[in-house]
Amino acid sequence: MNKLPGLAGKMLAMKAGSGASTKLVDAVPRALADDIFSCALKRQTGVTLRHMLDFGSNPVERQLVLSAQFLRAELPIRLAHRVAELENLPYGLSSKAHILKVRDWYVDSFRELRQFPEIKDGTAEQQFTSLLRGIYSRHRNVVPVMAMGVAELKKELSHDIGLNDLPEIHQFLDGFYLSRIGIRILIGQHIALHEKQLKDHIGLICTRCAPHDIVNDAIYDARSICMREFGDAPEVNVYGAPDITFAYVPSHLHHMVFELVKNSLRAVNDRYHDSDDVAPPVQVVVAEGSEDVTIKVSDEGGGIPRSDLPRIFTYLYSTASSPLPDMDTTGESDGPAVLAGYGYGLPISRLYARYFGGDLQLISMEGHGVDSYLHLNRLGNVQEPLP
Repeated sequence: MNKLPGLAGKMLAMKAGSGASTKLVDAVPRALADDIFSCALKRQTGVTLRHMLDFGSNPVERQLVLSAQFLRAELPIRLAHRVAELENLPYGLSSKAHILKVRDWYVDSFRELRQFPEIKDGTAEQQFTSLLRGIYSRHRNVVPVMAMGVAELKKELSHDIGLNDLPEIHQFLDGFYLSRIGIRILIGQHIALHEKQLKDHIGLICTRCAPHDIVNDAIYDARSICMREFGDAPEVNVYGAPDITFAYVPSHLHHMVFELVKNSLRAVNDRYHDSDDVAPPVQVVVAEGSEDVTIKVSDEGGGIPRSDLPRIFTYLYSTASSPLPDMDTTGESDGPAVLAGYGYGLPISRLYARYFGGDLQLISMEGHGVDSYLHLNRLGNVQEPLP
């Protein structure tokens, strides 16, 4: 029998040589596995930013109990959907040690939620909130651990293969990480309602989020990392009305702007590092419309070749060296401080934007630079895009 050439042959060999069983039914009691797959068939319930604002505006005991009851019912369904997906990934990805670690985290959280008794009063709600804090902490390193599993698969197949060559893996990761954003928002919002509220905040959501301020904070952080990595950092100029405010999650906005500015700083630095010319500044514009607040980040870092554009939103695509092999995935850290080379910055930033109805687009002029457009829905009326 003739061997399949190239990539197809490698994939077939990986499917055939999976070794010992790593299936969920062989790792947990049968009743638990049946419960997970039963919940995975149930419909997920999406929420909107406006709903979270209205529900959390008066966090008295009755509201917190209702929130806990919703999460006790909803979170196991969302977790079960992800476990079922993790069980059935192609090319042997489901059997990778890092993927199994993530699956087991999801299974542990599912089990704890399903075992928690019905919530009828404030005492039970407080106990449930303590459980949520543990789950929130357990899952904080899901992104880098998943990344290591996918990187292992990519290495086995070929160093030259990107995830645009494995579209089903890319599609899975998009859905998986989008779901993770939703789960962490729901849990984080409930936990935050128990803590001292920051000014103009309802839980994690700032009702008067000022993008101009967050942009400046993100620029400071990105330039600090650039200084640390390269010994220098291009200037960044910010334009637009400084008094724009809208309801949003500040940590999401910071994450997205930081990623875009960091990429632009690195591109400009790479292009002008050995040049006698002064590096041109990165330009950031904040604009307000009736539907969106839009942030544009423009650089003169040379741009991206048109042939590479389809790959920039695929996972593990990066022109920087990867920090993944050196990362701590024990759960004791919050992940890498230096994101260059991580390969997840742009696709996850786009998911953050899309989660509340926005989007992220890049336009490249090779030989000149890149314009990045971050669109943020300011109406808060878009339901979660649940995978």
